[in-house]
Amino acid sequence: MSLPEPVPQPEFHRPLIIGRIGVGHAETLIASEAECAALAQRMGLPAITALRCSFTLVPTGKSGFTADGRLKARVLQTCVVSLEDFAADIDDVFRVQFVPAVRLAAAADMATVDDPDSEDEVPYHGTTMDLGEAAAEQLALVLDPYPRAPDAVHPAAEPADDQPPHPFAGLGRLRKTP
Repeated sequence: MSLPEPVPQPEFHRPLIIGRIGVGHAETLIASEAECAALAQRMGLPAITALRCSFTLVPTGKSGFTADGRLKARVLQTCVVSLEDFAADIDDVFRVQFVPAVRLAAAADMATVDDPDSEDEVPYHGTTMDLGEAAAEQLALVLDPYPRAPDAVHPAAEPADDQPPHPFAGLGRLRKTP
């Protein structure tokens, strides 16, 4: 009988014990250099130079919590046009709903239609939620999948001189003019 493999700890782990929330709780997280480097590697970025996320949590329902947050980050991204790295500032306001993982799993088993306007649901296990992982997920959601440097110039869409003309290029000459 072998022992189960340990679950790896997230790069930006900031556990919050639910009992500390009470009627409301505010928490600000700042990632260290090592955490920023690990998150950059996870997200395929050249670098994350700063990451700060503030949460205001309030209980909702029996065991859920609504978190209003603000994420500020400075990331280095690779331009899809020039392939040069450039710095981008991120400032995002968001709202997520923390729900027990068992409740989220039960809801996934039922046939439901997702409401695109509803808050994202983040599962938590036991009596602890990971605010750092929620911040990392939010950062991943707001990153531009096709980043373009502000000064990037898109290459011309004209064919190169050494390429033959388009096969239908001469059709315009055949058009009858009145």
